Amino acid sequence: MSNVDKAEKKVASKKSAKKADAHIEGASQIGIEVRKEVDFSTWYTQVLKRSEMLEYYEEVSGCYIIRPLAYNIWQEIQNFFDAEIKKLGVEDTYFPMFDSQRQLEREKDHIEGFAAEVAWVTKAGSSNIENPVAIRPTSETVMYPYFAKWIRTYRDLPLKLNQWCNVVRWEFKNPQPFIRTREFLWQEGHTAHFTKEEADTEVYKILELYRQVYEDMLAVPVIRGIKSEKEKFAGGLYTTTLEGFIPTTGRGVQAATSHCLGQNFSKMFDIVIEDPKDAKKVHVWQNSWGISTRSIGVMVMIHGDNKGLVLPPRVAATQVIVIPCGITSKTTEDDKKLVESKVNDVVEELKSVGIKAKADLRENYSPGYKYNHWELKGVPIRLEIGPRDLQNQQSLMVRRDNGSKEPIPLADLVSRIPDTLKIIQKDMFERAKKVYDDHVKIVLKWEDFVSTLDGKNFVMIPWCEEVSCETSIKEKSTRHVTEEEAEDEKAPSMGAKSLCIPLEQPNDPPIVPGETECISCGKLAKRYALFGRSY
Repeated sequence: MSNVDKAEKKVASKKSAKKADAHIEGASQIGIEVRKEVDFSTWYTQVLKRSEMLEYYEEVSGCYIIRPLAYNIWQEIQNFFDAEIKKLGVEDTYFPMFDSQRQLEREKDHIEGFAAEVAWVTKAGSSNIENPVAIRPTSETVMYPYFAKWIRTYRDLPLKLNQWCNVVRWEFKNPQPFIRTREFLWQEGHTAHFTKEEADTEVYKILELYRQVYEDMLAVPVIRGIKSEKEKFAGGLYTTTLEGFIPTTGRGVQAATSHCLGQNFSKMFDIVIEDPKDAKKVHVWQNSWGISTRSIGVMVMIHGDNKGLVLPPRVAATQVIVIPCGITSKTTEDDKKLVESKVNDVVEELKSVGIKAKADLRENYSPGYKYNHWELKGVPIRLEIGPRDLQNQQSLMVRRDNGSKEPIPLADLVSRIPDTLKIIQKDMFERAKKVYDDHVKIVLKWEDFVSTLDGKNFVMIPWCEEVSCETSIKEKSTRHVTEEEAEDEKAPSMGAKSLCIPLEQPNDPPIVPGETECISCGKLAKRYALFGRSY
């Protein structure tokens, strides 16, 4: 046998062993066939498809159908965020999804950041389009020529617009549902201000709203920070960001961004006003900010388990599922009707206090099947009611997030269930936050950087913030994996990049100006920066 044959046999053996390790006993009953911690990619796909959150769109690779269970989450985010930005004076609008090559190329730094991802329409029917049009990867160049028309004096400021829409970025990397897709849904806010101070204030107000979406609604912890010069939005002045963390893979994910564009775009598109003090023409200060359906994927990755989804109550389409149980061949028809009637009564009582409750009265499925079905869909609370429960005037409450079971008097359900949903929301966030915090490691010597990273951690380092140093860190932390390791998508081969400079800086040990050195290049460090591998 040749060395090549031996190598191929070894790789095949490892893949076979991995599949065996990942397999879940009894998977035909519970729906998810592989363990999250062993085969994360397959687990993620199965959870999304089998919970009916998403379906693959077979006609175009990298595009997906967002089914009602997932779209409801997006609507919850939309309802909250849209109401909050309206309090800030932001108005909803809609601009065309097409842009001309001439407009797109007016801001060269900006388009260079998206050039490889821009999708072009070159034909209409069988005819070539003389001037191809781009499908928006983002809308700065679509919107700002009209800002220049609408903004004439300082009285036209601030102009605050937002649109809920889709964008297309023709990714050539392996697409991943919700996380990296060729088409996705988002909101994009675009605002213009008289002063930099006004723009700065808004940038951080929006970042705080994004934090609330992730932490308060999705129970997903994030770190707030500022992007490095290399990682900031192309053409912008500075970018603030939320950085999430996927513990199973040890990789980060950019959760949302709020950019101060400065005067770069207003100079390019000639968005000027007359200063009321000295009648001079001045360029406006601009911001743009966005959050997308990526948020749904991040939530699934963090909270899901080997039974399927685990949904935070605030975004769950169904918060409580009520299931009749304990009905056997010996149960009389009258007792069966009494149970079903009580199940319906409980659902209506819960609905009356604002709980999203449902009954599962399907007769062609056993209670056990129903339990697994709703666990797969991540419903926060299951209530079980049977003939014996009616005798005892109680229901068995089962929490999806931790599996705990507790009998609850039927008379107390209306008061207990809302409180329990709040507790579940809080517990889910606190568990995820502890895991995140445990995986952020302060590293003070380069010798510890890669090994800490390989432990599926983020690293917080004293850093000089120079672009050349960031490039060097990525190169030095890239591991050249063997052919055998390359078969494992979780093999820690990719280099680390700066995720953000956290707004909340560690102070143990503190950065001492003029003394603390960057652990990579030895120049003076300015602040701690968060580095990691990311999606």
